Amino acid sequence: MDLVLNYVDYNFFTPYVYPTTWPEDEPFRQITSLLIVTNLGALVLYLLFGTLSYYLVFDHSLKQHPQFLENQVQLEIKYALQSLPWISIPTVALFFAEVRGYSRLYDNIEDSPYGWFGVILSMLSFLFFTDMCIYWIHRFLHHKLVYKRLHKPHHRWKVATPFASHAFHPVDGFLQSIPYHIYPFLFPLHKVTYLGLYIAVNVWTISIHDGDYRVPDFLKHIINGSAHHTDHHLYFDYNYGQYFTLWDKIGGSYKSPSSFEGKGPHDYLKKLKSGELASIKNGHVDELVNRDSLKNE
Repeated sequence: MDLVLNYVDYNFFTPYVYPTTWPEDEPFRQITSLLIVTNLGALVLYLLFGTLSYYLVFDHSLKQHPQFLENQVQLEIKYALQSLPWISIPTVALFFAEVRGYSRLYDNIEDSPYGWFGVILSMLSFLFFTDMCIYWIHRFLHHKLVYKRLHKPHHRWKVATPFASHAFHPVDGFLQSIPYHIYPFLFPLHKVTYLGLYIAVNVWTISIHDGDYRVPDFLKHIINGSAHHTDHHLYFDYNYGQYFTLWDKIGGSYKSPSSFEGKGPHDYLKKLKSGELASIKNGHVDELVNRDSLKNE
């Protein structure tokens, strides 16, 4: 994060905002700047990529699904925008520790004993390490003692849109982001690589809420994509993983996505439109909306 902070200091904060007598490496100034940069960065990533995904990828026919809430998109955005500033506070504490040199982030490829191979290896280990940690954190958040307080707001969105990606309770959102932040304190990681991965994981989080269930056949049961995560929202006890299905298979929580088996939200809508299904009666969804999807109400 010091790369971003130095760039913003040089081009904006030092010449236009802070007095020249305030040193750039003064701790309180760094914390203030990091709060501004982190909040603006999170806002831009969320709104920019969320909007692109919503208009270019998301299938708007899903808004006709009986479990899609009235004004859901506005509610998702409102909840995310309320949560992101709170999530930024502990996040900035970790960024501050990075800026002060307590992490294992390094500047130059030559600083890695393995050169470019080390950079590539760190990218892979970052993905597998964070996937493992998020799986167990996510599963913990489903425990009955914490679920209603922390994770239930995110499960309000049964048939999610890309804007649901960051619509978490602040504590929930920060807990699931911790693996991204602690990795560079445990393992060497190139600073530019870290920034790229940080952006990539935010985009990935948006993508698994985008309602596009298409995956190459050979990856269908390896990559935890939107189809898998949609079933997590609908059926609750399955597919906790972030990128891969590995830990769900190890932990016994893997479920083959219903959309791969002709029973997904799109299939439901097709049958509803063709008249094969009875319409919703007395406030209850018909028999093809699995009751498991309502257990987290």
